[in-house]
Amino acid sequence: MIAFLRGAFTYKSPALVHIDVGGVGYELQISLNTYSRIEQLESGVLLTYLHIREDAHVLYGFFDKAEKDLFIQLLSVSGVGATTARMMLSSMKPEEITRAILQGNAKQLESIKGIGKKSAERIILELRDKLGKSREETINFSSLTSNTLEQDALNALITLGIARPAAENAIKKVMSDGAGSDKIEDIIKKALKII
Repeated sequence: MIAFLRGAFTYKSPALVHIDVGGVGYELQISLNTYSRIEQLESGVLLTYLHIREDAHVLYGFFDKAEKDLFIQLLSVSGVGATTARMMLSSMKPEEITRAILQGNAKQLESIKGIGKKSAERIILELRDKLGKSREETINFSSLTSNTLEQDALNALITLGIARPAAENAIKKVMSDGAGSDKIEDIIKKALKII
């Protein structure tokens, strides 16, 4: 499907943006969070999610991966649709929603329009473990994500079919041995020898 769109923002509102990509105009539903990030921009990149319903195909746009990932996680909760997920992301920042879920703070989620007590409890119940695991992975791998060269090497190894933990360990070993290089190809080759 459509992973992202890069182009000129021809129309922007707090809920909707039109993006011109090579002469084709795409309409994307966005959250207030994304709008605040693109409000001053004339062009840019938005990550997308195509939501297929019986009566429509709706394209949603996100400024960053964290927001898109949380949107998809929220859709996995029974009773939470795309409109509710977008409302949540418009009411709170993705990290605030994640924190509320991880802390089991149903009251904070209930403060969002359209989220009642039962919905808030269901979201916490269904997403707490999933978000906790992804947060642990982020913390464990944060040393690599700060270096884009290492991150690119990691992504390449994963694309080649290497399990993420093995790829992580190999890259860390290559870099700690001082065998790192300014070239991503060298890092990947040395990491492949270790795996």
